[in-house]
Amino acid sequence: MNIPNHVAIILDGNGRWAKKRHLPRNYGHIEGAKTVEKICEDADSLGIKYLTVYAFSTENWNRPEDEVSALMKLLRNYLKDCIKRANKNDMRVRVIGDKTRLSEDIRKSIDDLEEATKENTGLNFTIAINYGSRDEIRRAICNIAKDTKEGKINESDINEELISDYLDTKGIPDPDLLIRTSGEERLSNFLLWQLGYAEFYFTDVLWPDFNKKELEKAIEKYNTRDRRFGKVK
Repeated sequence: MNIPNHVAIILDGNGRWAKKRHLPRNYGHIEGAKTVEKICEDADSLGIKYLTVYAFSTENWNRPEDEVSALMKLLRNYLKDCIKRANKNDMRVRVIGDKTRLSEDIRKSIDDLEEATKENTGLNFTIAINYGSRDEIRRAICNIAKDTKEGKINESDINEELISDYLDTKGIPDPDLLIRTSGEERLSNFLLWQLGYAEFYFTDVLWPDFNKKELEKAIEKYNTRDRRFGKVK
């Protein structure tokens, strides 16, 4: 198969997975985190070079306070364990999103994780936390305007490549394939700029049940697509 270089995934269905089993929603998030770990290994074994997951959006703060608190606790534990696991698997980890709203200890853990794994040459794993694509583009525009005013760039320098360099995903190639689980078929403010020419794959499988076989199904579907990027073949 033609393996996509970069796969992005909207992790959806943790709460519904738990509800089906008459369990608290937070239990679904715990199982979902375990699935993330497995899919990282599966993606690497299949030859995928970049994997980006949507873990917590800017809109997720609107969820019930106890659920947000549980998600932050889960994130703390995940980041703490991730350095050892990432280095064992030669995985580089980066976090995108507006980190200013995250607590100081979480920001410190993110910095430690990115620094500890920056020389790893295996899977490039990116986690979107407090991420919203519109917010990302807004921040990029503000920084471009600031640098233009200060004379660091000229207005004539502003092109697609320069804009990409001001986004959170600087240095990361655009996704080739977007996967969304749980049957929903929308982008939910995820990588709107970067997904311009990605292929989309939607599945009814809830995220905690997603596995290597399901990932292979998505890649098989990707192989049936004719990617012309606006050209005629």
